[in-house]
Amino acid sequence: MAKRRKGRAINGIVLLDKPVGGSSNQLLQKVRWLYQAQKAGHTGALDPLASGMLPICLGEATKFSQFLLEAEKAYEVTAKLGVRTTTSDADGDIVEEKPVAVCESDVRQACLSFLGKSKQIPSMFSALKYQGKPLYHYARQGIEVPREPRDIDILELEIKRIELPEIELRVKCSKGTYIRSLVDDIGQKLGCGAYVTRLHRTEVADYPTDQMVTIEQLEALRGADDKYPDFEGMDKLLLSMQTAVSRLPVIHIDDAQRMRFDNGQSVTDPKQPDIQENTFYQVFSSSNDEAVFLGVGEGVKTPMDQPTFRGTDKIFVSPKRRVVFSES
Repeated sequence: MAKRRKGRAINGIVLLDKPVGGSSNQLLQKVRWLYQAQKAGHTGALDPLASGMLPICLGEATKFSQFLLEAEKAYEVTAKLGVRTTTSDADGDIVEEKPVAVCESDVRQACLSFLGKSKQIPSMFSALKYQGKPLYHYARQGIEVPREPRDIDILELEIKRIELPEIELRVKCSKGTYIRSLVDDIGQKLGCGAYVTRLHRTEVADYPTDQMVTIEQLEALRGADDKYPDFEGMDKLLLSMQTAVSRLPVIHIDDAQRMRFDNGQSVTDPKQPDIQENTFYQVFSSSNDEAVFLGVGEGVKTPMDQPTFRGTDKIFVSPKRRVVFSES
């Protein structure tokens, strides 16, 4: 018999407004405890120096967290020119200081040159793994290891303020972009160096900034009585799991198809002739004129070269599992 998980079987996503200081994992565990959730996971860590939106998935929503990890994100960042640090932020040691002999037009030109696709070398103080250990493990010992440049895409870059030696930017970027490295690269291009003094994440995918909630707000809603916590107000803050995959194309199935889908059998769906291989879909049941979200499916090809979906024994499907239907 499988071991029963402790806690509430609650599913959903809370948009935590992370404060400066503390790790993302510490806050994740705090939110999990406040909700008494059986399981929880976040969708991309923020450095201790950084603040802002940290979507935390509870229960079955953790199975869709990968789609938020892949999504673009937006940040507000303040940088100071003339100084480079070991971590490219205010937590690091100063390694170089130079005069800021640039004008406003130089700054604008340098910043805007990073718009679009490019290669970026990750910081040694990132959590990327090298031989099974995060890069910051080596950096803290003064060891520098080789790092492969990564493809990034700066989708939007708005210069909000220039008051030299400080500049303030809003950056919308693809997954895997390190804002600290971007600021360091801008400083190098200007020839004077730069580091991050403030970093605040404002957006993850399409989630609304005004629905973020602080730890203090969650604690107040829960109440001071640990023996009889009040979950009602907290639960109202949870966004549905489907919001994590809302950008995916949609497939609807009827009751008979749902029975096969729920039991891990293939489903014939001739109304969907354009199913694409290696494409994820939102799966809805449309019985009684009401669409009910069932999970996520992935298109594959059968040996007969037919677009195929295969069912699963779980309604809420991990994107790492191949969940598909079959056409004709």
